[in-house]
Amino acid sequence: MSVSVIASEDARFGGLLVRRRGLGSLAGREILRVLKLWTQTVAAPVVASFLFILVFGLSMSGRIRHVEGFDYRVFIVPGLITMAMVQAAYSNNSSSVFQSRFDRYLNDVLASPMRNWEINLGLSLGGVVRALLIGLSLLLLALPITHVPVREPLVLVTGVALGVTLFASLGVVVGIYAKSWDHAGFVQNIVLVPLSFLGGVFYSVSVLPSPWREISHANPVFYLVQAVRFGFLGSSDVPVGVALAITGALAALTVTWSTWLFHSGHKLKP
Repeated sequence: MSVSVIASEDARFGGLLVRRRGLGSLAGREILRVLKLWTQTVAAPVVASFLFILVFGLSMSGRIRHVEGFDYRVFIVPGLITMAMVQAAYSNNSSSVFQSRFDRYLNDVLASPMRNWEINLGLSLGGVVRALLIGLSLLLLALPITHVPVREPLVLVTGVALGVTLFASLGVVVGIYAKSWDHAGFVQNIVLVPLSFLGGVFYSVSVLPSPWREISHANPVFYLVQAVRFGFLGSSDVPVGVALAITGALAALTVTWSTWLFHSGHKLKP
């Protein structure tokens, strides 16, 4: 490769870094916010979810020995990791975006030469990083106790990526629409938490009688839990392709919604 070609590639790469400097700064701010408050943003959710594994997995395993052919303490790990990650991705971004609106900081970001998709991505990455840190920490803590396997790593990575994208974008949307802290908390406490608990985290939906089994299939979190569980255990209550397709469609919907909000200025511009 000639010197001129190398110089041209270096110049192109340098130009790309300059053009994406705003995105890097915004994403870095959101990630730094998570890391500086790690005792609240990461440690607290990890401890709470790990207690679920200890209390339900170890104490209940004496009465509920096997579910779908797996030890109960192994069966609940994928669902608990999923529940902790989606709640973290949503709560982080909804609170961060609402706080940015409340402090008028978001107005400065919107006035910058950054593109709409860059602002959307930069605000979303804090929740994504927080969710991944929580999920990895829980897995490392659960492995010595439960010995949960990872039988389909590609499916696991895909399911986690789609789920985190879905709820990180949902957090941005709610943070934009929210008029008070209560609105953002309402969605998490009254909608997201019940859907997580009723999404098959602690039980197999296949054992539920009708019509509860059919109602469970209308729960969007159910499909994410099944996709992640298949990634860990190689087993799920629905075909993994269906679970990934529905989760992916919902993720695309929320990303499109959040992108449209920044493009149109709806609820953002006076």
